[in-house]
Amino acid sequence: MMQAEHALTIGAMLGEGPIWIGDALWFVDIKGQRLYRHHPATGALDQWDAPEMVGWIVPAALGGFVVGLKSGPHRFDPDTATFRRMTTIDAHLPANRLNDATVDSTGRLWFGTMDNDELAVSGRLYRWDGTAAIDSGADAVTIANGPAIDPAGTRLYHVDTSGKRVIVHPLAADGTLGAGEEFLRLGEHEGWPDGVICDAEGGVWLGLFGGWQARRYAPDGTLTDTIHFPVANVTKIALGGSDGRTAWATTARQGLDAAALAAQPLAGDVFTFRVAIPGQPTVAMG
Repeated sequence: MMQAEHALTIGAMLGEGPIWIGDALWFVDIKGQRLYRHHPATGALDQWDAPEMVGWIVPAALGGFVVGLKSGPHRFDPDTATFRRMTTIDAHLPANRLNDATVDSTGRLWFGTMDNDELAVSGRLYRWDGTAAIDSGADAVTIANGPAIDPAGTRLYHVDTSGKRVIVHPLAADGTLGAGEEFLRLGEHEGWPDGVICDAEGGVWLGLFGGWQARRYAPDGTLTDTIHFPVANVTKIALGGSDGRTAWATTARQGLDAAALAAQPLAGDVFTFRVAIPGQPTVAMG
């Protein structure tokens, strides 16, 4: 039985969005409104406060980063700790926020939105074309997680967390999505599907919120790896390090009562484990 090892003491309310950029792990605490950078080689851990809830961070081709604040994508400069809005998303839905994101091999940004109260079916999947956010056409959900794109750039996975499903769409070269099909559905006692990524062989890594695990599925949906955690809420993993085979996982304290927190003192921290298949190279948003 493979176990994740404790890596960083964070205590995040809702740790999310881990991504390996250069020689560092970046991640966020959505509800804590904070961004983090960890250099494993030195042990350094840096942090920045965000002006809104922050769902993700990706590198930008022009330098700096793009982060998903509640109201929409923002440029972020860690040297000056400044945020500059690029556009507003779902302004007619004030309870909505940005939740998860990825960048495809062409530099296009894909991100989801969700109802922060986790009640309304108002979450959408968007694609950023460089000037505007375009609705991908995928069905609306309450909590949109992912998306993730396979190495060939022909399959896009996104997560309907409340529906306990991962959906896969054919992805055309121009960014058009074909009809979605159910890739997998979790059972009653398996937790809730959360963040998703694809590795270099097209394997699908999934965090299980309330499931005490991260899992890898082959492209045909076969379960290939199960990693166990000492905390219930595993949100998302990133693959990085010098060989792309070190996994980092964010977790969350959200939803845990006092008894659960006492039983899970490491909830909200970052964990690590090794994998056989490396991750894909991180692509900057163009």
